[in-house]
Amino acid sequence: MHANVAVPGHDRQRLERLARNCARPPIAMERLKSLPDGRLLYRFRRPWRDGTTHVVFEGLELLERLAALVPAPRTHLVRYSGILVPAARWRALVVPAKGSGPMPHMSCGAKRVVTTEPLASEEAAAPAAVVAVGLPTAPHPRNYSWAELMKRVWALDVLECPRCSGPMRILAAIHPPGATQKILDCLGLPSRPPPVSPAAPVHSDQADWF
Repeated sequence: MHANVAVPGHDRQRLERLARNCARPPIAMERLKSLPDGRLLYRFRRPWRDGTTHVVFEGLELLERLAALVPAPRTHLVRYSGILVPAARWRALVVPAKGSGPMPHMSCGAKRVVTTEPLASEEAAAPAAVVAVGLPTAPHPRNYSWAELMKRVWALDVLECPRCSGPMRILAAIHPPGATQKILDCLGLPSRPPPVSPAAPVHSDQADWF
């Protein structure tokens, strides 16, 4: 289910359709039948090209087939096809190569090299010239940090200092509640969560959603 799906609260028909879509099983239960010998028969919605209309599985064999549909942990659920697949012949023509990209700006780590010799193409220029030499760009790691993901999605630098606009870094992670409460009290910040409001009353016409 795509995370961008939204249903208005008053549209009960679309809410029911969305709930049924989220709760549906991986196979159609009305086409699954238990045989007398304990095996399971699953009837296809449409016959195959060779005329096959159903398949018969053992119980563990069916579970093995269903377990194969569960994605592995920390794997991408989006699969690319065509020229964007890893083994595509023309992929290098459309995907940027590693290490390529624009030269870094002077404020992003570029070196400043000062030379007192006149440039070959500008003999009449000033005797001193400043040339910007870019650092070699290192390949980006495979995984993005949480701050980079926030900046890419929301265009917001969460590590930018609100006072000096410089980059912030994590100094320590404080876990004990007592130490956290003392620090918040010293800074004049609330150390207790806000009170939880009581639940809104449910009207009789909204009790039965489906």
